[in-house]
Amino acid sequence: MVSQNTKITNEMGFHMRPANVFVTAMTKYKSNIFIIANDKKINGKSIMNIMAACIKCGSEITVECDGEDESAMLEEAIGLIESGFGE
Repeated sequence: MVSQNTKITNEMGFHMRPANVFVTAMTKYKSNIFIIANDKKINGKSIMNIMAACIKCGSEITVECDGEDESAMLEEAIGLIESGFGE
């Protein structure tokens, strides 16, 4: 298992479009991914769970990956988040 702390940087937070971009990118990996935010552990491959978490701009989160391709998955996940999902 690998994990890394990061911060949501895009102005609108982890809303519908970024959640869709994130889930689409993460589903190509075999590993499991979780986002830990506001004391909740959220399935990072579920757009509905991400949306329901209401993760706002400036939120400190932890991304946790577990599985055979966990390192590559974590690297892409952190890259997407820190780039503001291209917004």
